[in-house]
Amino acid sequence: MGTKTISLDDEAYERLKARKEPGESFSDVVKRLTGERSWSEVAGILTDEEAAALEDALEGGRKRSRERSDRLAATLSSDDTE
Repeated sequence: MGTKTISLDDEAYERLKARKEPGESFSDVVKRLTGERSWSEVAGILTDEEAAALEDALEGGRKRSRERSDRLAATLSSDDTE
């Protein structure tokens, strides 16, 4: 695997350095930060209002999914009795 040299301004370097965990290389940090994120890594990004709106939207989607599932189950159940 090759290497590349990149330039960072002081602020970017300090931000990256602050995210570096013991034993991690800067390459490890970049890979971790640019990969899939865990919920703990995104905590605090949303305001309370945004988080509440997102939770409401998720719950609405869950409710619609349950309703569709119930309708399908009812349809399949009525098909079995015919």
